[in-house]
Amino acid sequence: MAMIPERDQEFIRDHFAEHLTEPVTIDLYTRPRPRLHVPGREECVYCEETKILLEEVSALSEKVTLVVHDVLDRPEALADAEIADIPAIVFSGRNQGKVRFFGIPAGNEFRNLIDNIVDVASGESHLSEETRVALGGLTQDVHLRVFVTPT
Repeated sequence: MAMIPERDQEFIRDHFAEHLTEPVTIDLYTRPRPRLHVPGREECVYCEETKILLEEVSALSEKVTLVVHDVLDRPEALADAEIADIPAIVFSGRNQGKVRFFGIPAGNEFRNLIDNIVDVASGESHLSEETRVALGGLTQDVHLRVFVTPT
């Protein structure tokens, strides 16, 4: 059974067809659920579900490519991408910055997932001119983090 209902898949497919202007790559940093319990190794609670969700999303447009990085096979992938936790999702496209999600983008965050794919593809930030000017005056790199919790 699909995680994304068929009706929503059709809506997203149409939305991507209309608004997805350039290719987007989604890099998922994850590890598979172990077949055996390994003492001392924490299970990744949402890794498998996140992978399934992103496979479904990427299947809705040929402009969306999903690349899965198994951190057990290649642990240096986390350091290379400056990732501290999994599952981690990194979007790249025309936009020069990097947008990252940690955890599963389900519930209210699912809409943000779809919007971020479109925004990263277009390279548009939708920031006001006032905000752009204020950000242009920054003299150091800024690392923003937004935390959300299910409601």
